[in-house]
Amino acid sequence: MVKQKTIKNEISLTGVGLHTGKEVKMTFKPAPINNGFTFVRVDLEGQPIIEADANYVVNTQRGTNLEKKGVKIQTSEHVLAAFIGCDIDNVIIELDASEPPIMDGSSKFFVEAIEKAGIEEQDAERKVYVVKEVISYTDEATGSEILVMPSDDYQVTTMVDFGTKVLGTQNATMKSIADFKTEIADARTFSFLHELEALLENGLIKGGDLNNAIVYVDKEISDSTMENLKVAFGKDKISVKPNGVLDNLTLHYPNEAARHKLLDVVGDLALIGMKIKGKVIANKPGHFVNTQFAKKMSKIIKIEQRNQVPVYDLNQEPLMDIHKIMSILPHRPPFLFIDRIIEMSDTHVVGLKNVTMNESFFVGHFPGAPVMPGVIIVEAMAQTGGILILSSVPDPENYLTYFMKIDNVKFKQKVLPGDSLIFKCDLMSPIRRGICQMQASAYANGRLVAEAELMAQISKTN
Repeated sequence: MVKQKTIKNEISLTGVGLHTGKEVKMTFKPAPINNGFTFVRVDLEGQPIIEADANYVVNTQRGTNLEKKGVKIQTSEHVLAAFIGCDIDNVIIELDASEPPIMDGSSKFFVEAIEKAGIEEQDAERKVYVVKEVISYTDEATGSEILVMPSDDYQVTTMVDFGTKVLGTQNATMKSIADFKTEIADARTFSFLHELEALLENGLIKGGDLNNAIVYVDKEISDSTMENLKVAFGKDKISVKPNGVLDNLTLHYPNEAARHKLLDVVGDLALIGMKIKGKVIANKPGHFVNTQFAKKMSKIIKIEQRNQVPVYDLNQEPLMDIHKIMSILPHRPPFLFIDRIIEMSDTHVVGLKNVTMNESFFVGHFPGAPVMPGVIIVEAMAQTGGILILSSVPDPENYLTYFMKIDNVKFKQKVLPGDSLIFKCDLMSPIRRGICQMQASAYANGRLVAEAELMAQISKTN
């Protein structure tokens, strides 16, 4: 079992945003299990949180930009790539602006900060999606394609071709995530001269200088353009090296552009929200095709997880019988809807109810064709979760559990007399101040019958 990891200590970096040109302070903080990567805008009221989730991608112009409820995070990919490259699962990223500092245009300084902060294992199993068949996405407009195939390790290969003589065709490969720090992390972002001119005209790359972006000169530079570049970069003199790179920047690798594109792929695929065991091949990758692929992968994973029915031995001795359950829960028949607790840890619980014809709710709910009411299924899931939250206090008999919120409730199948109904509740975040948020699922006959996100709070009876 591979365990989840976070950083040991918080650490901060300062710099400027590439496109905004604003000074920004970014702080990495340890995060609890199952947190994933979350951005926090500490400069805004309420310090809103944006999860690193592909579904929050709003545009991919010059970077991967996230937005949730009007709050934005720009160019997230270099930071996320560093966490994946350091084999981290959970981090809180605080920002006092919309954009992380560009630093030198790579992930190098973020990796160094992570290593300085230290890495520690957490008491929870890492979730990994094992690729079993080829999954692909193609952008018909550009011909860009990205796919993942089965592999024993997480590997990435990128192939780039911009149709220019100065850059040509380049490839880069990361055979193992352990290679990221030494082979990929210091590959810097790049741009072509014709793109640079357009960006400057539109007021972008305000934080850019010749030390954080490689500029490939793919056209003749006019005198007026040369003067504009001098002003933009604060230089008295600008020249083009024989290898076609602007000014005095020395490439780290002949294929640095392909390596940076690989870095971007790693960062963008972090938005899937789960580690991948598979080989990624990206032909002419870009933020749009990367994030569209991440959205597709995320959707496939959620569907597979939803349809994956856990298997339990219902004949084994239960962890809790009905008498133990009643010593913890305040509910009593006919409003007690769980018979046994099969399994429990600090982060999940599994309960069972044998649905019989003599249930009190069948008397009035379709007596001629009895179906277990959906609200009762949700209540039963909540009671199962109540066992988990009440087990976190030493005197559960002195507490009551109250619903705070129910979200994304879905009923998939009917539950009928004779069914054995299994409830599984997983913590979505650690229990804080008696508040518990859970992903709850109900299964019967080898199928998912219902699911919901539940939030409840316990409070003392006196």
